[in-house]
Amino acid sequence: MTAPPARDPGLQPERTRLAWRRTTLTCTVVAVLAARQTAQDTALAAGLSVVAWLGFLWVAHRRLRAMDAARPAAMPVRGAIAAVGCVLALAACAVAIVV
Repeated sequence: MTAPPARDPGLQPERTRLAWRRTTLTCTVVAVLAARQTAQDTALAAGLSVVAWLGFLWVAHRRLRAMDAARPAAMPVRGAIAAVGCVLALAACAVAIVV
């Protein structure tokens, strides 16, 4: 007789994975639009938006890999701060584009 699984995670990990994927897709669209808009004016803003996007992809990839565990650990504070920093950097690029 096999032992029952240690935990029935239900659909919560799957919803979290899907939320990270949607957020990554949104971040990608924003970065592409920002890079496209600024590529004609200044390469610096386009480069910053690409760097922020790559940083967010790195954080999201690490979190999605962590979600594969049977009992995923809480997101580290460093990872959360990095994700927020990348989003704020993209927002700053957007403000710089508009102004």
